[in-house]
Parts: sequence; structure tokens; C-alpha cells
Amino acid sequence: MASSSATEPGVRLSDRTRRSPLSLRAMVLLMHVLFVGAVFMLDSTLDSRIHEEPWYIGVYGVLVLITLVQYFYTAGSSPGYVIDAMQAGGRMHATFVNTATLSKQSSSKHGSIKSPMNQPQLEKLSPVSSTSSWLHHVVDLYPPGSSNRDWTCAYCKIIQPPRTRHCHDCDKCVLQFDHHCVWLGTCIGKNNHCRFWWYIFQETILCTWTVALYIESLHLDIDDKAWWKDFIGVIMLAVLIFILLFLLLLLMFHSYIALTNQTTYEVARRKRIFYLRGIPDRVHPFSKGICRNIYDFCFSRQNGFVLEAVPPLEELEARAAPYTCRDIICCRCC
Repeated sequence: MASSSATEPGVRLSDRTRRSPLSLRAMVLLMHVLFVGAVFMLDSTLDSRIHEEPWYIGVYGVLVLITLVQYFYTAGSSPGYVIDAMQAGGRMHATFVNTATLSKQSSSKHGSIKSPMNQPQLEKLSPVSSTSSWLHHVVDLYPPGSSNRDWTCAYCKIIQPPRTRHCHDCDKCVLQFDHHCVWLGTCIGKNNHCRFWWYIFQETILCTWTVALYIESLHLDIDDKAWWKDFIGVIMLAVLIFILLFLLLLLMFHSYIALTNQTTYEVARRKRIFYLRGIPDRVHPFSKGICRNIYDFCFSRQNGFVLEAVPPLEELEARAAPYTCRDIICCRCC
């Protein structure tokens, strides 16, 4: 009896965490059906408009379908976990990016790597011999002199590359962690950040179009129109406008961090991340220029697990220098 009662809470907890994403996705689907279906209920002229302008309602219906497909596609995608990158690294499918300056700083006279930890210390961190190469690669991505306590996960007990954070909801370390989206039921990270942006973009267009349809229905001059339809329409329109404003702000923010190669977590916790302390606020350490940032943002999944190194201090100080006429002509920001 004691053993069964002890295991029952754990079973309930796992069932609850497994049902939670499903219930959230069902709620999002219900909200789309509710707001879109209410438009056809409140606007009696849409039935005739379907026959007169089938392309207009047809495009709107396709947009609703594409948005829902993008939602479930993003919700079911993997953000890119550290454990997957470690396995890919063992199969030589992971790429470890470092700058030439950092390589010069970390290399010795004989061409060997000077890491903050020696070989015995690396072996103590993980008993699995296959992770030894992973440890060497990750150590080289951090500035010289960094402590292993700063980049060892306190929960997973694995070595985290830069820009990685442990998600307590997913109970995994996520590469290039942005945030955990409650509505999607998954983390937003390196592999699905672009999908998340496209979902916000499509949802914003759909919400804007739906607001326009609600406004048209409220402006209808029909004699036998029931008063309760206008009442419901005003309430639904107010809620939609609030959602639209939130989506617009969210879309602009994620467009900004995509152009500058940042994450929400880095923007919000910049002073708490040890390798970002002391860097000027206007300097984005992982930015490679707008064009390269957009390319990496859109094709990060095709490029595999690309781990970025923290640029050396000399390079960051050079970026902090004000722009000159030559920099503008040469498109330094691009």
C-alpha cells in the first residue's frame, strides 16, 4: 500500500504534464474557431459575399488553415537540446564556431589548446569517454579563465555551450534558449525560433484581417439586425484589438532580436549572464551583421548544431567604437 501511494503522485504529475500541452493546443484551436466563426454569425452578408467574391473568403480560409498548421508545426518542433548536439557531435554533424582571434588567444606555442581546465579535470566532469571531445570543444568556446561552475548545469550536470539555459518546464538544457512558450507548450530555441517568428507573423495577419471583418459587420446598416449581435461584436472586437496589439509588439521585438542575433533571455538577463557582463549595452556580441544574422536565423536547422563562441574582449571593444563615414559606406552593420 505504501509503495503504491508513493508512486501515485509521480504518475499523476507525469499525466498532468503530458495533458497540459494538449489542453493548451485545444484551447488555441477553440479560440480560432470561436473568433472566426463569430464573424460569419454576426455578418449576415458574408453568405452572399462567398458567392460574389469567393476568392476573398477563400484566401481568408486558407490563411486560417495555414496559421493553425504553423501553430501545430511549431508546437511539435524541437528547440534544439544540448543532449542532441552532444549525440550529433559524436557523429561529426555538429559545428563548433570560433573566431580567429579567440583561437590565437587559446592556442599555445606548440599548437595545443589552452583550456581553463586540464585533462584530469575534464575527465572528472563526465565518466562517459564519448563526451570528452564535447567537453574540449565547449571549453574552447568560452573566454580563457572561465570557471566550470559557470557553464555546468546544476540540474543536468552537463557542460552547457554559450547561450544555453536549462528549462525547468522541459527539464532539458536548450541551445540558444529564448523562452518557454506557454501557448505552444514547448521551448523556443535555436532550431525553432524561425518557425515561431513565422507563426507570430501569420497570426498577426490573421488577427488584422479578422478585426477588419468585425469592423465591417458593426457598420452594417440592417433594419432587422438584433442588438445582441452588436453587443457581442463589440466585446469580441475589443478582445481582438488587445490580442493584435500584443502580437504586433511581439513580432517587432522578435524581429529586432533576429536582426541582432540575440535572444529574449539574453536581453532580459544580460547583466546576470557571466560572459555578457561588462559588455556595452549597444554591442551585440554574437551579431555577425544583419544579412548574416538573417541567414543564420532562417537556416539554422539546415546548418546543424552550430555552437557560437564568445568573442574576445578586443573584438567587442572594437565594435563599441562609433560609426564613421567609411563604416556607413562599407555597410558595417550588414
